[in-house]
Amino acid sequence: QVQLVESGGGLVQAGGSLRLSCAASGRTSMGWFRQAPGKEREFVAAISRSGGSTYYAGSVKGRFTISRDNAKNTMYLQMNSLQPEDTAVYYCAARTTGQAIGVYRMAHEYDYWGQGPQVTVSS
Repeated sequence: QVQLVESGGGLVQAGGSLRLSCAASGRTSMGWFRQAPGKEREFVAAISRSGGSTYYAGSVKGRFTISRDNAKNTMYLQMNSLQPEDTAVYYCAARTTGQAIGVYRMAHEYDYWGQGPQVTVSS
């Protein structure tokens, strides 16, 4: 069983930045998803267990950066140039199986989920 504890989020003006953190109780492949009101959960970014591979959704590429500190079993999502359309609940996800270099983009590929902090971007 893996426990995920998220922190960060909040309210920011358009063009601003926020950083989310997700601490895991073990070494896992991880990703971020988000869900806006009335919309389905969507993939944001993923990082391999080794930290050497990453993948981004087209809507955030160039603005968001996913990273991890394996010594702390913690993943980060640095979000820059935030826009109102980035407003959503952001979920950390993790899985313990698969290759160390694998990145996973589908929600059903993850076994564990964080509580989902709110990110609100005002115009």
